[in-house]
Amino acid sequence: MPAIDARADKVVVLDRDGTMVIDRGYLADPEGLEFTPTAPEALRWLYDRGYRLVVVTNQSGVGRGLFPIDRVEAMNARLHEMVESAGARLSKIYFCPHTPEENCDCRKPKLGLMERAAFELNFDPRKSVVVGDQESDIEFGHRAGAKTILIARNRPTSGTAATLTVPTLLQAATFITSLE
Repeated sequence: MPAIDARADKVVVLDRDGTMVIDRGYLADPEGLEFTPTAPEALRWLYDRGYRLVVVTNQSGVGRGLFPIDRVEAMNARLHEMVESAGARLSKIYFCPHTPEENCDCRKPKLGLMERAAFELNFDPRKSVVVGDQESDIEFGHRAGAKTILIARNRPTSGTAATLTVPTLLQAATFITSLE
């Protein structure tokens, strides 16, 4: 394995739907992607401060037969464009196309995609921060040994194991940079 990147402690692993973009269920149309409130500012804030942004997302619509894998790839291309238009850059997007019933190693909260990302992008997951809107994202982060932030808009958050719970991605971003 190559040496750990000097910016290994500056990686944010983001969920896609409900965290970066509005969750529209099994969306297969790239034009339907729309940032959540404050997401463009949050991504630019982190990127401008030297954080690498990695997306890890479950996309079981493929496994459920709702859309082909090339639709997810088109969505990923659109998300890259959106993030670049916001003044930031994604290092990479990783996705699991399987249903929960398939019990694969890549579906969050399992660590298959985190391990792949860490290897390919050369970072230590234990020094990353995982941001998501579901408890499975928080469990994913805990399994990796990372700090975790739950984005919880207008819903109760009692019982979460997250390091922090905030209503917006921008609040998560400012917290992350306060850890430096």
